[in-house]
Amino acid sequence: MYQIHYLNKISPKGTALWTEDYTLTDELEQAQGIILRSANMHEMTLPENLLAVGRAGAGVNNIPLTTCADQGIVVFNTPGANANSVMELALCGMLLASRDVVGGINWVQTIRESPDIAKLVEKGKSQFAGHEIRGKKLGVIGLGAIGGPLANAARKLGMTVYGCDPFISIDAAWHLDSQIIRVKTREEIYANCDIITLHVPLMEETKHMVGAEALAKMKDGVILLNFARDKLVDDDALAAALTSGKVARYVTDFPNDKTAKLPGVIAIPHLGASTEESEDNCAMMAVREVMDYLENGNINNSVNYPNCDMGVCTAAGRLTLLHKNIPNMLGRFTATLSKENVNIAGLVNKSRGEYAYTMLDLDHPTSAATVEELRKIEGVLRVRVIK
Repeated sequence: MYQIHYLNKISPKGTALWTEDYTLTDELEQAQGIILRSANMHEMTLPENLLAVGRAGAGVNNIPLTTCADQGIVVFNTPGANANSVMELALCGMLLASRDVVGGINWVQTIRESPDIAKLVEKGKSQFAGHEIRGKKLGVIGLGAIGGPLANAARKLGMTVYGCDPFISIDAAWHLDSQIIRVKTREEIYANCDIITLHVPLMEETKHMVGAEALAKMKDGVILLNFARDKLVDDDALAAALTSGKVARYVTDFPNDKTAKLPGVIAIPHLGASTEESEDNCAMMAVREVMDYLENGNINNSVNYPNCDMGVCTAAGRLTLLHKNIPNMLGRFTATLSKENVNIAGLVNKSRGEYAYTMLDLDHPTSAATVEELRKIEGVLRVRVIK
């Protein structure tokens, strides 16, 4: 029986997936699995028996990934589960920025008590005139689960679309509209596009990727959309670009104490994944990932260990080892098993940075003594007997 602890409520469609082998617990110390959305785990003391953390969403900055890895805790996220909802909101943001819909709505609220509101609307609406997106040039930086579908949708709306993604997957590339103009550098997008939208992860190399230098290369009056991560854009450089008119509108789903006050900013309160469908998809995906790991030892969509999947075990036994990525670990594992004359029916070993994962299917179950010997090998963080 596995015990699961929720740090946040998740969709009932996710909770309904737990089988009779699982029970929910209010006691964190008892949990083998944690499911969360936005709760902050950085100050938490993680229990020794915790095996897996499932984040119902893509971002994992609220989870101490290295601490979890060092304690042999696999952290999962749900990439792509909320992609459509974010894509639709980015498309909405593009329209809001092009037509000054927000300005018009806010203005109507200031005259709503007037008995002559109909006449005032007809007289004053011209101040909110915008432009159509059809025929405009859209630059999409990042053509993954969100950027790719957004690029395709923009093409159907009659836009000329430029896309840049040096790390695009084969699957994502196959699904792109053939009329999307692939460029090799972001600079080509900066120079050519009327609207630019960001869909890349926040890493050291992408932090403040849109700064003064990048903004200077953009067309005057550009519209900039950020539905990826706040820190991709340098706030100080953005403020100067809005003041000068270089940037006409900045649409962000991550308002902060600076951008929320800037003129020309449409600040959305982080609604990218806030749809029923997205919450359902994220919850179901997180639960399935955690269940597959606890029951079968398979790792899919981990953010701190390598993905590794051997399906359901059909052999007599299965061992899994979370360990440091150091030389000769595999040799030490197999040597330890050979002392007990255990034949290995199947083996997968993968690494990710400083950490590695080994799955071993065995022709017969191994003894507790051998498992303990494996645990004592330097660099081994956790050994699990799956079967």
